Amino acid sequence: MSAYDQLHRQCRTLENLFDSKLTSYSQLVSSISAHSNDVEASGSSERWRDLELELDDLLEKLEETNEQLSVLASEPDTLSAPMSRAVQRHAELFQDNARELRRTKASVKNALDHANLLSGVRNDIDAYKSSAADSLLAERGRIDSSHRMTDDILEQAYETRAEFGRQRTALDGINSRMKSVLNTMPGLNNLVSMIKSRRRRDTIIMGVIIGICIIVILSYMWR
Repeated sequence: MSAYDQLHRQCRTLENLFDSKLTSYSQLVSSISAHSNDVEASGSSERWRDLELELDDLLEKLEETNEQLSVLASEPDTLSAPMSRAVQRHAELFQDNARELRRTKASVKNALDHANLLSGVRNDIDAYKSSAADSLLAERGRIDSSHRMTDDILEQAYETRAEFGRQRTALDGINSRMKSVLNTMPGLNNLVSMIKSRRRRDTIIMGVIIGICIIVILSYMWR
């Protein structure tokens, strides 16, 4: 087998393998978009890295093979016209494959960036919901605590009012008993009245005596 045949066959094999891998790599865009909520869980991220490394390696091998074919084609009278056209076709396919790989890489990167952005937004939303739920639970706890405190205050107020009622009832009972005692002892009222009258009389007498003393003192001083 000539060097051309060997390189030509190797180039065809690499091109077919590259085309198959590139198709799988292109399908990652749809897979990433479909599982944008969790790229890591879907495995798209790992497949993307593996396929990209394989495609880069295949493209590098294709470049080397095409360079070897170009060297053969540059030698005069080495290749026939159909062989030269085949070498030219391999070179064109290599350029097309390189451009397609760059374009697909950009598409996959955009899809991954978009998926990561959506995942980040969802995580932020979930975190906000969780925080809001925690805040609501905390607020509900504070409200329940306020309700319990209010209930305790009302209970104390009711108890205080009941105590005042009991004290008022007790005082009313004492007043009733005092009136009953006074009613059963008529002389006691007279005694109290006499004591009050005597106190008033003593007060009047004391006032008169003090007045006389003041007059006597003043008269003595004016002499």
